[in-house]
Amino acid sequence: MKDIFGKALLDYQNNNYSEDIITWTNISDEDELPLPYLFRTYKDMPKLEQYALQLAKGHILDVGCGAGSHSLYLQEKGFSVKAIDISKGAVKVAQERGVNNVSQTAILDVTETFDTILLLMNGTGIFQQLSQVATYLKHLKSLLNPNGQILIDSSDISYMYEDDDGGLWIDTNANYFGELDYFLSYKGEEEQPMKWLYLDFDTLKTACNTLGLHCELLMEGEHFDYLARIY
Repeated sequence: MKDIFGKALLDYQNNNYSEDIITWTNISDEDELPLPYLFRTYKDMPKLEQYALQLAKGHILDVGCGAGSHSLYLQEKGFSVKAIDISKGAVKVAQERGVNNVSQTAILDVTETFDTILLLMNGTGIFQQLSQVATYLKHLKSLLNPNGQILIDSSDISYMYEDDDGGLWIDTNANYFGELDYFLSYKGEEEQPMKWLYLDFDTLKTACNTLGLHCELLMEGEHFDYLARIY
């Protein structure tokens, strides 16, 4: 991993902002990810994220914290927050912005327990593939204190396979339709492609039920996205 994402965040943090991150997948064209959006305050967050932050309680783990926007908001509300990200640059930016407890750590390496675990901005993405969902959910379950909760968002991207008549063109012999190859570039440099998972709610709920977890749909967004609570 070249940590192009981290480099972009550091550029913005250090007032060297001149262009945005470019992203694309194996089923979608190039799109811009504006760097200012990654530094947004609570009032500029989607309602789905705002709701998740309102529901957060107790000792909180912010998974994939990025520039630390969610953690900073929760800190200001008086919560104890631990933020993690696999991007070295993101961790540095979050520290510089004032996140008190942040480290370069993968979720599967976390052993501390929490009352709330936040996985936002397509939190199911880190599961990478459908075959790994159970592994991640089992680990997340082990990190919950009694009466703890996981707040996670994702999208049902089956709409991306619709034809003009509303029919779905999904290859039933292929992998799960939400398994994507995700690409990222910044200032002409490309990151190594990564696996990224969009999980529809019914599939997430089924996976949770199999592991003895409850999964509750809390809110649906404007574009096939949703927020769920797992406990």
